[in-house]
Amino acid sequence: MSPVAVLRVPLADDLSGFVGLLRKLQVPHRVSEEGGQQVLWAVNEGMAEDIRQLYGRFPDGNADVDIPLTLEHSSRPGLAQQLRGSLMTAAILLLCVIVGAISLLGDHLEPLHWLTFQDFALRGDYVYFKPLAESLQQGQVWRLFTPMLIHFGILHLAMNGLWYWELGRRIELRQGRWYLLGLTLLFSGVSNVIQYLFSGPSLFGGLSGVLYGLLGHIWLFQWLAPTPAYRMPRGVLVMMLIWLLLCLSGLVSLLGFGDIANGAHVGGLLVGCCSGLLGGWLARRKLGTSLRSIE
Repeated sequence: MSPVAVLRVPLADDLSGFVGLLRKLQVPHRVSEEGGQQVLWAVNEGMAEDIRQLYGRFPDGNADVDIPLTLEHSSRPGLAQQLRGSLMTAAILLLCVIVGAISLLGDHLEPLHWLTFQDFALRGDYVYFKPLAESLQQGQVWRLFTPMLIHFGILHLAMNGLWYWELGRRIELRQGRWYLLGLTLLFSGVSNVIQYLFSGPSLFGGLSGVLYGLLGHIWLFQWLAPTPAYRMPRGVLVMMLIWLLLCLSGLVSLLGFGDIANGAHVGGLLVGCCSGLLGGWLARRKLGTSLRSIE
């Protein structure tokens, strides 16, 4: 990875305020003097464009400014622009909406038997599950992942959809759409397997396990390799961890929210933390090599 020149300004221009803002946002950069100019360097072209946009808005480096989302979002783009930059995030959410419409958000179970972790048959008021090993031997490997598309109720779909849009697009913008797809499938597969081992044959679904995986990934990636795209209000992490503890305590179920897939939540968070540690370590190592080459 080669460093990219972001800005070239006269020596008389004071960049100290803007450089302070970059440090506050934990944006990797270097400033050098070349040919009678100050040159601001970034790690790659994607980050360089973000810094240019930020410089256009805050050339003096407002010490009180706080950028809550990615630098790409600092100009508050419209929905169409956000969708163009988050196609994979939107595609997965669209699949969830389509499955919700077909199944009437879980009220019509028959079409869901193709997507559940275990195939099943309805006989009167009873559900009979087919052994998972038998389905896998028939090549139905998709069952390890597709329960994430199933939601039971409009609140279930709305809450999961909002959080996936918030977390998923951060990863898509920072690490790419195929990286997001890979993480989504990984977190879905692991969380579904753990939920199955935890609860046995049952009907479960939703993006919750994936969401906790994305949260764990962003949390520890940001800890090792800070990036503006992964800066989140501290309250978000605390709130989701408190919600996890409340679910594990059984209080949420007692309040009438139904059965909670605690195994999926914990499994997703654990594997997400592992991927965040690995991804953050690799990014930090790559960043260190690039910045040394700038010096």
